[in-house]
Formats: sequence, structure tokens, C-alpha cells
Amino acid sequence: MQLTIKALLSTGIMMSTILVASSNNWLLAWLSLELNTLAILPIISKTKHQRAIEATTKYFLTQTTASCLLLLSSTINAWQTGMWNILQISNELSAITMLIALTMKLGTAPIHFWLPEVMQGTTLKTALLITTWQKIAPITLMFSTSNHLPSNITLVMALLSIYIGGWAGMNQTQLRKTMAYSSIVNTGWTLLTLTTEPKTSLINIFMYMIITIPMFFLMASTSTKTLQNMATTWTSSPTASTTLAILLLSTAGLPPLTGFLPKLLILDELVTQNLVPMAAMATSSSLLSLVFYLRITYLTTLLNPPCSSTSTTKWRQNITGTKTISLVPLATTTLTALPTLLL
Repeated sequence: MQLTIKALLSTGIMMSTILVASSNNWLLAWLSLELNTLAILPIISKTKHQRAIEATTKYFLTQTTASCLLLLSSTINAWQTGMWNILQISNELSAITMLIALTMKLGTAPIHFWLPEVMQGTTLKTALLITTWQKIAPITLMFSTSNHLPSNITLVMALLSIYIGGWAGMNQTQLRKTMAYSSIVNTGWTLLTLTTEPKTSLINIFMYMIITIPMFFLMASTSTKTLQNMATTWTSSPTASTTLAILLLSTAGLPPLTGFLPKLLILDELVTQNLVPMAAMATSSSLLSLVFYLRITYLTTLLNPPCSSTSTTKWRQNITGTKTISLVPLATTTLTALPTLLL
């Protein structure tokens, strides 16, 4: 792909997300989401492989369906209120339809079927783009309309995402699919307090993005795509292997790492709202996702020398340079941000 085309597509993705975040009109937000979808499709399909074309088709069909539902929701609301203002939703049907459309764009259960397949059919860096930047626009719209979203349906979707993501992630050997189900789990945690305390939800999704960015870049730099590759990551760089293990534990939410803070705040808010059963169910279901995080961490660290490795050693790769150095602040945040934010 030529540099000019890359710059054009990157500009389209960034500008469309900024327009969605700053728009106050449903039509402008819908047009920006369509621009965002059209800009990322060539990036997903740039790999000349059948799986990439399949992933592009699935992504296009899912996002188009979600955009149609969003346009239907905004049209119903405009029909009832006479305005296209995002902050004014008075129709219950419109609120439910909009919630379904936005959760479909996020990849939330039970409308999550497209996310693992799309991420498996593309590169690690494109998968990173799908799990981080592409979530900003739908999350912004949900944050703007959080007062009008049906809380019961949102809580049910949140618990389904946590449980389905945890159960499905345990059976995966491909890291991109595992990270897809990890994204579904974290999206579920975000939805738990979206209608009661949206700022806590934003903290959760923001910290997830900070942890995910260096994780995907380390996987890409060490050519790690399967669980078998995790056992030989140390042959490329022992430092990268250790950092990757810490990032995985932080994503799992183990204290005292940074990933524990958003989950603690969410559980505290659920208890404050007298939703103790929901907090108990979310806490118990987090053990499911902890299983595959610990399995990946085990393969990454406990098979390091002088322990014996059960996999073939990879050729040593040179992963030093400015790209690796630029990941140091983000990777360090997973250790230092928790005490800083608690002060």
C-alpha cells in the first residue's frame, strides 16, 4: 500500500472519529461512522489472503447493519421530538434500537460473532486498531446518551459479554482470537456502570486501551501469533517476554497492577447502587477470563531459561530501536499508574 493512500486512510479514520466525538446531530454522527467504516475496510483487506477478504466482508456487513439500525433509531426519535439532537431521546424504542446498534459496533455479546473472526483474518496492528481506536466513536455516543439508555438491557448485555468472553477465550490457541474475547470481556465491564456512572466506564475503557497498545506491539515485534509462539518469546527478547507477561496480568485485573483499578471502581459503584448480585456475578465471571490470561502468562514466563522449553526455539530477532523504546512509557504505566491514581 502506497504511503499516500496510507496517509489518506489514516486521516479519514482519525477525522471521522473526531467528528463523531464532537457532533451534536445524529445525521452528522451517522455520516462520520460511515466514513470511518469505509476508511478502515482497505486496511483490513490489504493482506492478499482469503481470510483477509472474508474478514473485510464480515466487518462491512456487520457495520452496515449497525449503521442502518442507528439511522432507524435516530429517525424514530426525530419523528417523535422533531429534532436530531443526540442528547434528547424521548422514545423508548429509539433508545433500545440505538443501544443494539452501538453494541453491535463495539462487538458486545450477544452480537459479538464478527469480532473474533475479523481479528483473526487481519494483521496484529490492524487488530489493535479495531480493539482500540474503533471503539472510541461508539463509546462516545453511548456516553452522550447514557441517561436515556435502558439500564436493565445494558446490564444483561454486560454480564453476557463477561461470561461469553470468558468461556470462549479459554478454548482458543490463536492470540488474536483470545484478544478479541478479552476485548468482549472488557467491553462488558465498561457497560456495567455506563448508565449509573459513565465516568467510571470511561476510565475502564481508557485504561484497557493503554494496556492493549504495548501488548499488541510487543506481539507484532516478536512475531507472536499463537500460544506455541508464546513459549519461545524469550528467544527474541527476555525483556519483551517479561513485559508482555506483566501486561497480560494487568489486563486480567490482578492487584497491584493498573488493570485492577477500573474493576475495583466498577464493583464499588455496583455495590453503591445496591446491585450486589450483579457485582458478585461479575466478580465470579472474571475468574473465567483469568484462566486464559494465566495460561498465556505461564507459557510466556515459566518456560524461560533455565527451565526447559517444549517448543522449537525461534531465530533471534532484532526488536530494538525507536519503536521498542516508545513502548516503555505505556508498558510502565501498567505498574505505576495504580498507586498514582489512588493518591
